Amino acid sequence: MLRRELPLDVTGGRVIRVASGRIAPGPDDTPLQQAQPWPECVQPLAYWHDEPIALSVEEHGGESWPDGRQWLTRLPESWFPLIATALQVAAWLRDHRFCGRCGAPAARLDAEFAMHCHQCGHRNYPRISPCIITLVTHGDAMLLARSPRFPPGRYSTLAGFIEPGESAEEAVHREIHEEVGVSVGRIRYYRSQAWPFPHALMLGFFAEAASRRIRIDGIEIADAAWFHPKRLPQLPPPYSISRALIETHLAEVADGIVQRS
Repeated sequence: MLRRELPLDVTGGRVIRVASGRIAPGPDDTPLQQAQPWPECVQPLAYWHDEPIALSVEEHGGESWPDGRQWLTRLPESWFPLIATALQVAAWLRDHRFCGRCGAPAARLDAEFAMHCHQCGHRNYPRISPCIITLVTHGDAMLLARSPRFPPGRYSTLAGFIEPGESAEEAVHREIHEEVGVSVGRIRYYRSQAWPFPHALMLGFFAEAASRRIRIDGIEIADAAWFHPKRLPQLPPPYSISRALIETHLAEVADGIVQRS
């Protein structure tokens, strides 16, 4: 279990080694290295089952290490918070070594996740980018789509970043209409999930389509179609909120909560 408290007065413990979004395997086939003294360059991260954990962000190597998605498929879901935290903090440390305001080197603070510029006083914190991810339904049917980046045969829910000055609900309507040309009526919030690729926070929604006519944008979406519970394509991986949205809808259909179209 992850405890989000920085182990500040700790001089050693287990370490997660990250390089370019890949995590080194430990001796027990988890992302954790053996307990060891911590050099000054490591970032205290959290407690995992009351054991202090630090993060080592490495510049080189790691080509053969599993990436974040591979770790999430091989470990129980309970590991997701630790892996997500390590990947997001590592990406932040790598990308914010210099002040974004004046360009001077930034220094890591000990008491919190923060990089401080002693030249101009600017301080930055780990970046989190809010996104919406939505399962569009029409009766029992689900509107699923393919990104050009997906593995062959895989379809998923619709997603997109929330733009400046936009509410999450406005982003749901806009993204769905932009990507597949569908207008939606009632929407309801499901739950959120950190998505450390590299620093997104996914806000999950269900949305009811006003019609079933699809018009894909041809850029972000390569294909989209309506699927019924008994005829499904290859679905997103089980650890993803997109899969949770789909499975929740399928369970509601099976329980008779959703009327078949």
